[in-house]
Amino acid sequence: MKKILLGILLLTITTSYSQTDTQPYKNGEWLKYRMYYSFINAGYATVSVKSTKKDKRDAYHITGKGWTTGITKLFFKVKDNYQTWFYKDNLKPYHFRRRVDEGGHIISRDIYFDQEAKTAFVKDHRKKTEKTVTIDNVQDIISSFYYLRNQDVSNLKIGDELKLDMFLDYETFGFKMRYLGKEVIKTKFGKIKCLKFRPLVQSGRIFKAEESLTIWITADKNKIPIRIKADLAVGSLKADLDQFKGLAHPFNIIF
Repeated sequence: MKKILLGILLLTITTSYSQTDTQPYKNGEWLKYRMYYSFINAGYATVSVKSTKKDKRDAYHITGKGWTTGITKLFFKVKDNYQTWFYKDNLKPYHFRRRVDEGGHIISRDIYFDQEAKTAFVKDHRKKTEKTVTIDNVQDIISSFYYLRNQDVSNLKIGDELKLDMFLDYETFGFKMRYLGKEVIKTKFGKIKCLKFRPLVQSGRIFKAEESLTIWITADKNKIPIRIKADLAVGSLKADLDQFKGLAHPFNIIF
């Protein structure tokens, strides 16, 4: 259960879509999600965007946070902080930071990417270790979200898959998600037109089966996850967009 919050949310929201003439996000975008474990309000997660620079190149700094609340916090305390920095021109990350405290399971790690040299330098602060790993055109768990929001799916057909290589900790793994079609869903904001996707994840310690996650992404120029559902080995998880601000485009609602 230790990864039912930010870990799953950030993994599943790394699957947005669609390239347009105007970017789907901008400096100041902020999204907040309410997390439910079965019928219990389990916690919250936020993801925010800030413009920055690296070696005189324009870049983005993204921060993702997650925490448990209420009765869930009493039994399983989570306080997670994920950050990524990537260039605006090629959307490739150059730094990824992970600070995780999930029920006493603590991770404090930084990854520095050299995409041209095809290396990732992993520094584990808790274990006091350093390691250089070979990579090739990878995204981290947070930058994937923004990279894929800039991809074109205008011609996707039901059953088609989006793919990328994601680097986490010390290894690269393939990530893909299947397009399921269009759907209108009811939310606290009203009815929202969405595109529906299913990330394909490995079954085992957390998920019941390979196809246990479903994501609904707004079918507008913002292309943000509006709802996520996950069937876990120890129950079910649901995440709904709860608040937002600083969107790059109007948020289309069907009243």
